[in-house]
Amino acid sequence: MWECVDLYPVSLTETNGLDMSNHESGAKYVLKQSGDEDRHDWYAIGSYDPVKDKWYPDDPEMDLGIGLRYDYGKFYASKTFYDPSKKRRVLWGYVGETDPQMDDLVKGWANVLNVPRTVVLDTKTQSNLIQWPVEETETLRSQDYDEFKDVVLHPGSLVPLEIGSATQLDISATFEVDETLLGATLEADVLFNCTTSEGSAMRGVLGPFGIVVLADATLLEQTPVYFYIAKNVDGTSRTHFCADESRSSKLLDVGKMIYGSIVPVLHGEKYTMRLLVDHSIVESFAQGGRTVITSRVYPTKAIYEAAKVFLFNNATDITVKASIKIWKMGGAKLNPFPF
Repeated sequence: MWECVDLYPVSLTETNGLDMSNHESGAKYVLKQSGDEDRHDWYAIGSYDPVKDKWYPDDPEMDLGIGLRYDYGKFYASKTFYDPSKKRRVLWGYVGETDPQMDDLVKGWANVLNVPRTVVLDTKTQSNLIQWPVEETETLRSQDYDEFKDVVLHPGSLVPLEIGSATQLDISATFEVDETLLGATLEADVLFNCTTSEGSAMRGVLGPFGIVVLADATLLEQTPVYFYIAKNVDGTSRTHFCADESRSSKLLDVGKMIYGSIVPVLHGEKYTMRLLVDHSIVESFAQGGRTVITSRVYPTKAIYEAAKVFLFNNATDITVKASIKIWKMGGAKLNPFPF
């Protein structure tokens, strides 16, 4: 059964959103559905004939329910709306719980909505959407931020970042890998998949490397978000973006999934991610929002002042250089709507 079906246009050339009344020449149309069987939000890009009221996928092999998802984590039943004031299309989704229902009754609440995201077509690839936190999110940032430049991560390294309390953060990070080392690696890894892997603890030739958030000092609890580069048999490579909940909590009766998917990384691009961390939610955006993962976690030790952030590189054959900015985040300040 399909739920929360959505249809809307996206521009091939502009970064602003489009209303359904817009008939921009050559605009693409996104068709989206929430699959009740798998509880995922699928989308596909195609064309729409308003006269016949029919939608056609650009790529039948990536048709709706087969290829692309808004979010590869805990995310469902989303809908978009058009904001005529700022000419943007905004996406909101439902982040459910994975703990026992009795725990929700005790704490008095359950389920949240994600931070609103703008949605546009990726004009570079023309084959996927770009999702990004709305600009208002940045008003929650503290004026000061912690910055760590050119941190060298040798194979097997783990580097703590001393920033104080790390439970509400906006993190922007860039990772650089020597392209000559990528080309020199001969070992193929065609079967790698985030969800069936051993998570961030595994050690591959070219990954994983990334950031550990909501971790306690002893790393008994941790939620790593990372890249994993896998080589194909023809020497090319593909990049996976993953989030590992397997060690996110000492609790035994909560969900601890390993989420993720492939993310396009174009020639000359560095590996980039942005993380929004809020106590028990981590929203992760790779390559400017080409692939997104929402993690719902339940730390018991990595909370408040005990929460820490680390950089890590578990690859065996590459050294990674990381640069990162971290803002502490505050509560929303609601402004009265001007009538």
